[in-house]
Amino acid sequence: MTLPEIGSLTSLPAVEHPELLAAPVAAALAEWPAAADVAVVEIDPAHADTAAMNAAYDLPAEASANCVVVAGSRAGDERVAACVVRADTRADVNSRVRKLLDVRKASFLPMDRAVAESGMEYGGITPVGLPEAWRVLVDPRCLEIEVAIIGSGVRRSKLLLRGALLGDLPRAEVVDGLGI
Repeated sequence: MTLPEIGSLTSLPAVEHPELLAAPVAAALAEWPAAADVAVVEIDPAHADTAAMNAAYDLPAEASANCVVVAGSRAGDERVAACVVRADTRADVNSRVRKLLDVRKASFLPMDRAVAESGMEYGGITPVGLPEAWRVLVDPRCLEIEVAIIGSGVRRSKLLLRGALLGDLPRAEVVDGLGI
């Protein structure tokens, strides 16, 4: 097993370092067959946001895959999706995501709810280990990232994995046009 590496960050086997992960992320990795190919890197929590992290560690923006949580309702039924898009794009919430969720209006889930319901920290939410009821939508450009940087559920670390593995996450739906 060769762990993914990028820049000057020190890669550690994610499954062997649950102390660097949010509890739902550690639990999900323990169950995911591909987890042996996932690394965790410790970072300064002040650099958890993508732009700050890329500047601090000299990383390319196109290596990061951001996860945003979106919700909408129809007939009183709330529908939530985590959207994973490359950091140099943004999720097409008002058109593509709204249509996928089949709702009149889609908007970002309020931060306090996203944090409480995911069990993850703001700035560290990741598509790994999300609530079962949430859809996981992945832009196909994320699958092309050689070493993708995603959240770990906490601000003090990030996960590294081959971008193609994002399409293999449990419940992942690869959606053309998700990122614009």
